[in-house]
Amino acid sequence: MTSSDLSVRVAWADDAPAIAAVQLRSWQQRYADLLPATELPSGPEAVEAAAAAWRASLVKAPDARQRVLVALAHSDVVGFVMTGPASDPDCDPLRDGALDELTVDPTRFREGHGSRLLQAAADTLVADRFVRAVCWVPSTDDATRAFLTGAGWAPDGAHRTLEAPSGSPLKEIRLHTALAAE
Repeated sequence: MTSSDLSVRVAWADDAPAIAAVQLRSWQQRYADLLPATELPSGPEAVEAAAAAWRASLVKAPDARQRVLVALAHSDVVGFVMTGPASDPDCDPLRDGALDELTVDPTRFREGHGSRLLQAAADTLVADRFVRAVCWVPSTDDATRAFLTGAGWAPDGAHRTLEAPSGSPLKEIRLHTALAAE
């Protein structure tokens, strides 16, 4: 595949089914050891429901600075990233942006899609005048943490525990990076 066959662009509403399928495939792998299988959505109905939610958010984002970018191999969506203002209480939503989800189809790892998405997300956050970005990562997700730290991100000491519907705890750590000189 040539580099001209690979790209990143802003997501369109028509991308919703592909984004949903990538997201749910990724969750099956990412959270398999962290959550019971019954809490991981799967199957055609789950994809349809997720696609409807994606379509609604892509048609009308709650904030003008919220973006979804997709990685393409030819015309196939193989990953996505969501950016926008950081919502953590200790963040300034005018200066701090967030990488809300960075997902690559598990069948397409190690093809450069994550790096392209991460760079496009950083460029988008800078264009939206954010000077710092934050990202939450499951504490046991060594691969994602290594990928981000290799790209210049670092833990900032913040951590949280989310509760799944079953009551299963999901521990996360926050990483951050400087985007632009202040």
